[in-house]
Amino acid sequence: MNESSDLAKRHCVPCEGGVSRLTPEAVWRQLQQVDGWELAGNKIHKRFEFRDFVAAMGFVNAMADLAEQQGHHPDFSVHYNRVDVTIWTHAIDGLSENDFVLAAKLDQIPR
Repeated sequence: MNESSDLAKRHCVPCEGGVSRLTPEAVWRQLQQVDGWELAGNKIHKRFEFRDFVAAMGFVNAMADLAEQQGHHPDFSVHYNRVDVTIWTHAIDGLSENDFVLAAKLDQIPR
């Protein structure tokens, strides 16, 4: 079992602030556990590509359901057959473990 699947088994913990941002070292360790996610300032980002618009929107709908279940909501934009996803913990304006848990879960959505 890889570390990403371990992250995907976790559940996002509600965060209303008061939680410390991950240190740069912790962010680096977490990035090693999720495939294809990149650091973008104080956020993580990934581009997902699909065969067409319908497939991209199917992913967006599954992502929305997952985000609601987890209580952690990514930002995203759709460009026909691409979906750009950006995740960070808004309440702390930085990265928390929740961001990497959600990233690992998004990676498990069938494409």
